[in-house]
Amino acid sequence: MLFLRKSGEVVLASGSHGRRLASLGRRMSKAPLRYLTVVPTSARHFTTNLSLSTPHAGHGIDLKRALQAADRRRSKFTDRSQLKYSRRIVVKLGSAVITREDEHGLALGRLASIVEQVAELQQEGRECIMVTSGAVAFGKQKLTQELLMSLSMRETLSTTDTTRQDVKTFLEPRAAAAVGQSGLMSLYDAMFAQYGVKIAQVLVTKPDFYNEETRKNLFTTLSELLSLNILPIINTNDAVTPPPAPEAPSGKKVIALKDNDSLAAMLAAEIQSDLLILMSDVDGIYTLPPWQEGSKMIWTYTSDMHDVVQFGKKSKVGTGGMDSKVQAATWALDRGVSVVICNGMQDKAIRSIMSGRKIGTFFTEAINTVTTPTEVLAENARHGSRVLQALPAEARAEAIYKLADLLVSKQSDILDANGKDINEAKKANTSGPLLDRLKLSPSKLKNLAVGLKQIAESSHKNVGRVIRKTKLAEGLELTQITVPIGVLLVIFESRPDCLPQVAALALSSANGLLLKGGKEAAHSNRALMDVVKEAICSVGADNAISLISTREEIADLLSMEKHIDLIIPRGSSELVRSIQEKSQHIPVLGHAEGICHVYVDNEADFAKAIKIVRDAKCDYPAACNAMETLLIHEDLLKSQFFIDVCNALKNEGVTVYSGPALSQKLTFGPPPVKSLKTEYGSLECAIEVVKDLQEAVDHIHTYGSGHTDVIVTENREKAALFQRAVDSACVFHNSSSRFADGYRFGLGAEVGISTARIHARGPVGVEGLLTTKWVLNGDGHVASEFAEGGPCQFVHQSLPID
Repeated sequence: MLFLRKSGEVVLASGSHGRRLASLGRRMSKAPLRYLTVVPTSARHFTTNLSLSTPHAGHGIDLKRALQAADRRRSKFTDRSQLKYSRRIVVKLGSAVITREDEHGLALGRLASIVEQVAELQQEGRECIMVTSGAVAFGKQKLTQELLMSLSMRETLSTTDTTRQDVKTFLEPRAAAAVGQSGLMSLYDAMFAQYGVKIAQVLVTKPDFYNEETRKNLFTTLSELLSLNILPIINTNDAVTPPPAPEAPSGKKVIALKDNDSLAAMLAAEIQSDLLILMSDVDGIYTLPPWQEGSKMIWTYTSDMHDVVQFGKKSKVGTGGMDSKVQAATWALDRGVSVVICNGMQDKAIRSIMSGRKIGTFFTEAINTVTTPTEVLAENARHGSRVLQALPAEARAEAIYKLADLLVSKQSDILDANGKDINEAKKANTSGPLLDRLKLSPSKLKNLAVGLKQIAESSHKNVGRVIRKTKLAEGLELTQITVPIGVLLVIFESRPDCLPQVAALALSSANGLLLKGGKEAAHSNRALMDVVKEAICSVGADNAISLISTREEIADLLSMEKHIDLIIPRGSSELVRSIQEKSQHIPVLGHAEGICHVYVDNEADFAKAIKIVRDAKCDYPAACNAMETLLIHEDLLKSQFFIDVCNALKNEGVTVYSGPALSQKLTFGPPPVKSLKTEYGSLECAIEVVKDLQEAVDHIHTYGSGHTDVIVTENREKAALFQRAVDSACVFHNSSSRFADGYRFGLGAEVGISTARIHARGPVGVEGLLTTKWVLNGDGHVASEFAEGGPCQFVHQSLPID
């Protein structure tokens, strides 16, 4: 915010601080100051909002030129992610949003949530204006009570009298508005006061906008209120306002004011608002009325799309239908205001819009025609899955072989792209473990190709495999066969090598696939996706696999339950846990943490133990199957083994922490561990001492994550007991935890590792991406014939599987 001091010095401030400085400057100079708000709309663009327009005499010459430039048409936001930069916001509350179902009174819960969100925006230093309905509903509630009170006792108590049912017909809307306006504002005043926000009522009638003098006074008042950090709440004076005037002038500055939608659009344009939010009772704009079959949500709307939309009836409350909302939105958009039409009944709708979430219909003129909407990609993936399912197994295998070969033949292109990601990551001071996950190499690509060929070889027996065959009765045969799950969404961080792995598994299992990679591997992912596309195009399944490159938030993807059947997150424990918590309707396959243990028993071969511990911790410390806690039998504490294993870890650069029991037994030792439930993902680990095998099992059940746990012992009975007792997805004897991997298990690759107890568990290969269906073949059989005493009987005979 720029404003001019009496001395002529120009001061830069922003938000609420700028408003307070401007107010202070007025009092110091005793003259009106001219200031403007500078708002970043992207990394390189700014919009400028002119608020007051009288420069201090003698000091406004240079500033005047800047202000004239500010009057030029502002750039609209072109992407939802830019909405967070909005500084001046108009929020319109439709009657359907804040009115109760019976139309007599307000929906206080919804209204309180909206007030809280607007107050938060105001407290952040943004400038908000509300355009509200509700006076009529509020007044109807009061008038209904008064009418009922005025009825005679006989009429009130009579069982046959219908006067009470007809009360609403006595209510005249203008009278209800007159009664409700003061109550509505008192309610707003009380609600906003809880957040320390001051409000002002601005009561208008439609002719006020067609008279130049009253119109000028209105916007001068609004500018002054905004400069004082006061929230204007605007509602029409429905007690006196004339009926809507369809022939009202509609030009550069004036829109035909028929309802609160057009009123809000007019205000947003006149005060140079950055964002207009029109809150209704539907999720946004649909191609058809939402209740009609075939209706589809339009997430992004441009002014040339009006012909593709068929508008339904108006809301039963209020005067504005969807048609008027779209007209108001496009009118405001044409004057530099970004617009979102959303469902005001949705929880935290305003906050979600401001954070860039895919909420409501976003109005913009800048459409990236190259980017395909995610819903379309998902529908294509479903169709692609059916194409893959119809192909012979040999064709799917051939596509995977081709993908494996392309990883090697196009190695230079892939590594060049990966080099760009590595350079950008280093500039961003990315940690060593993350760099390791991000980096590709010729050996990694070669190993990927070998793993993919394993998947191809196993593709012949995946989809359509008979699991069970049963003869139910003579001529009635039931078969259970494997089929793909449908459409998978795999969200992964840092590790671009998982992209071709998951793509190959999807091809083998005939699943459609959407891939959402992290921005840190953007170049690598695009290069690898080009290779995948080349492979799937060779079998005519061009759209079965797609890389989501839009800026949609993860939360928006998690709400696409109509399009996505299974979500598989691969990344940090924070990412996985967040997705598991936020996905309410789509199942999530994965593990939040990889807290893996190695227990060295008192009957262990010490040379084997040191070799296993070193590999489990140091081979790839960033992996989820790396050892995080070493458990040692207490008999070994005073042996040479304890010294040797500590030295082995120290020589590898591992930072060691001691568990509580170990700390008590050592006078001088490693620093105490902060938590035994820690996945370090780096060259760090904890060492703890246990009394026996059972205490080791109890420790694992208390602090482990159910991923992979190991026992090192020469006593096979102890090993068998450990493997029965430990309830983890992978339980190993005398081998490194690093073997918990799809490729090492002979699965070719893994889509992830699951610690869940249903469906797939451990490294998930093709088997975990399949479900089943039942196929029944009969010859005119009907269930009624199998009733007691009927001509048919069940035999339920198991048949051999061919």
